[in-house]
Amino acid sequence: MSDPVVDNAVPSGNSSVAIPTDISGQILDLDEDDDLEVFSKGTTLTEGSSFNASMQTSPASMINQYKFEEEDADTKDIFVTVDNPESIVTAIETYVTYRVMTKTTRSEFDASEFEVQRRYQDFLWLKGRLEEAHPTLIVHPLPEKFVMKGMVERFNEDFIETRRKALHRFLNRIAEHPIFSSTDDFKIFLTAESGELTSHKKQGPGFLSRMGETVKAVAASVRGVRNRPDEFTDMQEYVEAFTQKIGSLDKVSQRIVREKKEHLEELKESGPIYTLWSQSEEELAEPLKRMAGCLDSCCKETEEQVKELNDHLIPVLHEYVLCTETLKAVLRRRDNIQADFEAKTEALAMKKADRDAESKVLSLAWDSLVGRSPEEVKQQKQQKLKGEIKEMRVELDKMEDRLEWANNALKSDWTRWQKVMRTDLRSAFVDTAERNVNYYEKCLAVWESFLHSQRTEADGNGKVDCS
Repeated sequence: MSDPVVDNAVPSGNSSVAIPTDISGQILDLDEDDDLEVFSKGTTLTEGSSFNASMQTSPASMINQYKFEEEDADTKDIFVTVDNPESIVTAIETYVTYRVMTKTTRSEFDASEFEVQRRYQDFLWLKGRLEEAHPTLIVHPLPEKFVMKGMVERFNEDFIETRRKALHRFLNRIAEHPIFSSTDDFKIFLTAESGELTSHKKQGPGFLSRMGETVKAVAASVRGVRNRPDEFTDMQEYVEAFTQKIGSLDKVSQRIVREKKEHLEELKESGPIYTLWSQSEEELAEPLKRMAGCLDSCCKETEEQVKELNDHLIPVLHEYVLCTETLKAVLRRRDNIQADFEAKTEALAMKKADRDAESKVLSLAWDSLVGRSPEEVKQQKQQKLKGEIKEMRVELDKMEDRLEWANNALKSDWTRWQKVMRTDLRSAFVDTAERNVNYYEKCLAVWESFLHSQRTEADGNGKVDCS
């Protein structure tokens, strides 16, 4: 089987990469699952994407740089499973590890199967590294960090299983991505032993260094952009609308599930009441017992329906709520790259204006006092400005290529993300509809059976059936 490819090689892994500008949450909102050593050496927030001077860097050469191939089950060559969560208790901390099993036919792997143990902070590290190397590609979100109000229940089975499923989906999204799945960091995550991974993770700047970079990122975001292409403005508007709709749908769905749970608890209480009543009401004993049986059957079906909603609809909706934050971060990083380009363009224009302007009288007078002619001073200054302008032009050309690279990457990945999103949501909605139909059909059959039994009994007692 062949690997997913792009038209030109994309630098990854340990190449010079750009740290995402939207990392304040990872730096300032650390909890017990975070790892301080997340980012690699030699990186800056002002770099828009991986950049190599040896590559073709003209805008025309990068138009097809991020064309993604379609994948299906027949071409997939890497399969990842996250399972077997295990709580680890040490004298210093308590945490959960997950088994990550990989099967692959890719030639760059040393074997076809791997099994490693990973904790949440390792997944967080992988996500950060992918965002560093490809700041305008869309990395699928990780499950949220555990909030303080639920810290007591951090290691309960439901939470661990919910997180395991989300981590499993995260890795499989990465494995299905034609760029991310080929990075060195992803390979190391899947194959390296714990000690080797820890050593690799420490190849990053310290906490204070990243804090300084965050300040630079904030400054770039405040500066903003003036000439954003319409297509990226349309993306931002789409994300805002999508955020509002998916967020509302997520809240409403979770409220429905809570109300169904409350309804379920009431059903569980009502069945035994009918049973107890039948013991003291001889004439109604049989129908009361049947009512209790119907309620018990409906309880089981309702319990299953709630479980299915929790397992299949709610996770998909909430993951795409988290996706909206990822999309906003990607768009901000793209804007920061353009803002840097515009700032450098302005600086170059000002430098040209200085070159064209005549030297200040005061400067010339001072230089005359030290034995230098005004014309000589002027020529020296002109020569210096000419050299600075040449350097700035070279840097500006690189920044323009970087911006074009970032734009092409985002446009291609945006199309891919929309296709995946629509497939996921359509599948979740159809699945929910089918399960709801099945649920109501079963409950309907229970109550129709009860009605049939009562009508038959009434006819057998010689009573008139008025139905």
